[in-house]
Amino acid sequence: MTFHIHSATMASSSPSLQWLSLIAAIWLQTFNGPNTDFPIYSSELKDLKSISQVGINFLAFASDAGKLFGWFSGLASVYLPPWSVAAIGAALGLLGYGLQFLFLDHPKFSYAHIFLLTAVGGNGICWINTACYLVCIKNFGAGSRRVVVGLSTSYVGLSAKVFTVMAGAMFHHKSYHKAKHYLLLNSVAPVIVALVVAPFMRFVLPGKSVSANSSLGFIAMFVVTFATGVSAIIGTVRSTSQGAFTREYALSLGILLASPLAVPLVVKLKDVMEETRRNKENRIHDLDDVETGERGEELQVKQEDDMEAHNVGEAEGLGGVQILRELNFWLYFFSYLFSATLGLVFLNNLGQIAESRGLQREETSTLVSLSSSFGFFGRLFPFLLDYYSSKRSCMISRPASMAILMAPMAVAFFVLFNSSRLLLYMSTAIIGAFTGAITSIAVSATTELFGTKHFSINHNIVVANIPLGSFVFGYLAALLYQRGVEEGSHSCRGTGCYGRTFVLWGAICSVGSLLCTILYMRTRKFADN
Repeated sequence: MTFHIHSATMASSSPSLQWLSLIAAIWLQTFNGPNTDFPIYSSELKDLKSISQVGINFLAFASDAGKLFGWFSGLASVYLPPWSVAAIGAALGLLGYGLQFLFLDHPKFSYAHIFLLTAVGGNGICWINTACYLVCIKNFGAGSRRVVVGLSTSYVGLSAKVFTVMAGAMFHHKSYHKAKHYLLLNSVAPVIVALVVAPFMRFVLPGKSVSANSSLGFIAMFVVTFATGVSAIIGTVRSTSQGAFTREYALSLGILLASPLAVPLVVKLKDVMEETRRNKENRIHDLDDVETGERGEELQVKQEDDMEAHNVGEAEGLGGVQILRELNFWLYFFSYLFSATLGLVFLNNLGQIAESRGLQREETSTLVSLSSSFGFFGRLFPFLLDYYSSKRSCMISRPASMAILMAPMAVAFFVLFNSSRLLLYMSTAIIGAFTGAITSIAVSATTELFGTKHFSINHNIVVANIPLGSFVFGYLAALLYQRGVEEGSHSCRGTGCYGRTFVLWGAICSVGSLLCTILYMRTRKFADN
């Protein structure tokens, strides 16, 4: 089984379709983080179902546990078109979160049911991610591939913010539990988006015409993306749960998310005008040029893929269990585990951390939105580096970038030992930003280390570290938390609830930075070339 798809199964080169496929991936990624809003309603769920802190952490693990079976989506992507892979993911999310929404108040709806359905919904996230990654990687040439993947994955960091805004705009007068608000959005929103973008989730042959329009297109996408991130942060600072402002802000955010459509529309208009001009000049000559151009574009794509395969060397042929024999894989696996995964565990516990510090539940929503907004910018940062380096015909080493980003994360964990509320917000922003950056970089790091040939399977093996870390780090944090819980209660109050946990996490993140530095040293020869 290979990642490469024969050109016969791909649509002919069309710049507008390629940009539309990128926008489709962006929209899917924006609504493909239903598990990121878990901290907002975890405390309410804890009280509603009388769940202990260990039980809450196991629910966070359940969502990540779906990634243990993420390789199914990688295997399916070899045989199924990307739109169907995304549709399966949306359907799994509808099943997992939809049933929780319907039966959460039922007395016989047990913790075991919630755990199982959360795992199903978590697995659906893997399917949508796989479809988006494949579309971005295959629809753009090697020169802009990493830029496109970085741009697409940056919007995953915006999910929690988007769901928070939607919940505030739609349910601020409703009497349902907040948990039901988010469960409803988690189940329905990805399905609606998947139905809208399904026609554009397909492979389109990248060609020269795309490269010619890429500079202006990427600049336009960057401007829109930057504006969206700024809007997210401003909305977080001025957050409110009532009034017309919430609905107006939701509308403005929706307009920003829709604005990238201007890029393919302009590109299509330009192509139509050029085609009309060519038809007037010489129809026969134009036909010959088109046929020659298509053959040239196919040759260009093949040359780019061959060059990329030459760069990664023998790793291009490694896939599945073969990569488990490589030392570089394990250095990569544990450095990811001790950094980005650790950051995700922190974000999963953010609701309980806020509660232990005495924050109200509305303040918890603001804290989660803050981590989401800065996570969005963190994921965007590698996109800017890739765009900068591609213009100068150079490539920034992924392991080196990850090692550098882990250092401030470790410092932020140590700072959290302080009881200051301001430092809590600052550290949350830092951890959210650098967790997002490392997560985004990791997608391209997998191809840099092991090639694109078996990417869909290889990367799902790599992210299997997320449920492992969620279980180990989350369970350890829950045990330390439980020591401070008063008898007859499910909650702990005070800085000490997570104090030792933060010191331990800071030390672990420091080890992750060291491992990634070793990985960079081992791969430095390729990076220098």
